[in-house]
Amino acid sequence: MENTRPKRVDIIFLMEGIDPIKVVENAMKKSPDEIILDMIDSGLKGRGGAGFPTGLKWKFTRNEDSYDKYVICNADEGEPGTFKDREILDRVPEKVFAGLAICGYTIGSREGFIYLRGEYNFLLPVLNQKLDVFNAGLKKIGLDFTIQMRSGSGAYICGEESALFESMEGKRGEPRNKPPYPTVSGYLGKPTAINNVETLVYAFMIARIGAEKFKEMGTKDSRGSKVFSISGDTPKAGISELELGMSVQQFVDEFGDGDTKAVQVGGASGGCVPRKMFKETIIGYEGIPTGGSMMLFNSSRSMYNVLHDYLEFFTEESCGQCTPCRVGCQQLLKGIEAVKRGDKNPGYLDDLKKLAKTMKVAAKCGLGQSVANPFISIVSNFREEIIY
Repeated sequence: MENTRPKRVDIIFLMEGIDPIKVVENAMKKSPDEIILDMIDSGLKGRGGAGFPTGLKWKFTRNEDSYDKYVICNADEGEPGTFKDREILDRVPEKVFAGLAICGYTIGSREGFIYLRGEYNFLLPVLNQKLDVFNAGLKKIGLDFTIQMRSGSGAYICGEESALFESMEGKRGEPRNKPPYPTVSGYLGKPTAINNVETLVYAFMIARIGAEKFKEMGTKDSRGSKVFSISGDTPKAGISELELGMSVQQFVDEFGDGDTKAVQVGGASGGCVPRKMFKETIIGYEGIPTGGSMMLFNSSRSMYNVLHDYLEFFTEESCGQCTPCRVGCQQLLKGIEAVKRGDKNPGYLDDLKKLAKTMKVAAKCGLGQSVANPFISIVSNFREEIIY
């Protein structure tokens, strides 16, 4: 792949000439089934990292036979290195509201919620003020749908959708067993369509510009663009919206400091890409998907320290409900500390990698399952920095 610059898009933050209520009103001229087909045809996948097709999620929820259905925006942005949702909600919240409203109309819901990370409560006064205006606008166009804010409880685990439901219901934030999935039994046991902030904005944009226009961006497997939270050893830290499908090398050429040795794609729970794999690794669903966090590390950084910080974070944030995660996180942390001290021989790292792989299949939710991503990628590619 050529070392060209990543293609900038910057449509998320563009508000000039856009009336969100008018876009919702125009969307209502189509049937719910037509909107679902547009979402499926657009190729939009969830921007939280998992990448489930948005149109299918809406379709499954709509097909459930229930008088009460809910739409929830997951704004519990707790992934280390990620801060894009905060910017979106701060700068263009009406796009998020409109995405919720379009989803509500499509699935047959009368009530929507934005579950906001507790650390972002400083945004609440302005968001509530703008929501009052937006809800009034929905009434004027005849849509029986109301959006409310809900404040998070300060736990990383509540970013997991079923733990989020538990938190909203006033319970301890712990993941539920699946199935049933949220589209069948979500908030209050009712069919629920839950999408993250960015996904709802792109759904709004598809309703405005059409599926074909959206598909012009990105690649066959990774349609559209993505907002990236860029941090670490970079002269261009901050928010950038880029087309999906670029290589890590292209990204580093644009945002690196000239000495980038590793890029952590997807936050602490994502994979660490070493310099030798920059050119061959695609940022997208055909390569390494990301929820948006891109942390760059140069040669001055110890990857042992990076991994140690991640494991301390996971150990602290594990809800403790399942043994693979609760014990596994602790043992991985103690294990690399023992190897670093010389109490365990370097071969012990291979045993720890087996433990991480076991956690990936045995842990109850995405927290325990994703610990293997940074652990295996860092241990495999920067083994010498852990041993010595």
